[in-house]
Amino acid sequence: MNTQLSRNEIKVWDLPVRLFHWSLASCFLIAYVTEDDFVTLHTYAGYTIIGLIAFRLIWGFIGSQHARFSDFTHPPKTVITYLKQVIRFRADRFIGHNPAGGAMVFALLISLSLAILSGLITYGAEQSSGPLAGLMATAPLAIGKAAEEVHEFFANLTLVLVLLHLAGVAIASIQHGENLVRSMISGRKQTHQYSIHPSHRK
Repeated sequence: MNTQLSRNEIKVWDLPVRLFHWSLASCFLIAYVTEDDFVTLHTYAGYTIIGLIAFRLIWGFIGSQHARFSDFTHPPKTVITYLKQVIRFRADRFIGHNPAGGAMVFALLISLSLAILSGLITYGAEQSSGPLAGLMATAPLAIGKAAEEVHEFFANLTLVLVLLHLAGVAIASIQHGENLVRSMISGRKQTHQYSIHPSHRK
């Protein structure tokens, strides 16, 4: 354990994960509220999200322990069981992502990726700009219109997922008596061996 940390704390979230988390949250908020009125800002926020997702996909394989996908990949049955435990206020505490949190990471990455892809198609079709502009120049107008609908759907779906994520953070913080928002800022979490799920004890 790092001697600079409290005896009851361990470092969980590395700096790259924390920077990614808050940068993605900021960029999504900017992109969502500027969709109709500030196209340039909306576009740059989208491009930044592309870079952030690309980074997270790489970091999910080469990052620190709790940043790796292998640390929070669980079968659907495990996720469902965990959610049932949450409802009963009997959920195990995980130092890294719990099964529901891990599933949410993948859901957000997928939803954002589809929002970005459909957004690029829309941008190319309606603004004749972006990396897909050349491809969309000869495409039927209906494709651009359909892509716009898909883009709005996944943007709204991502917002719903974010709200569910915030609710999950609040519930887990209350159930386990810890501030998970502060943990994502400092990178540290309280550790008590009796309260940590066995597979995540360090």
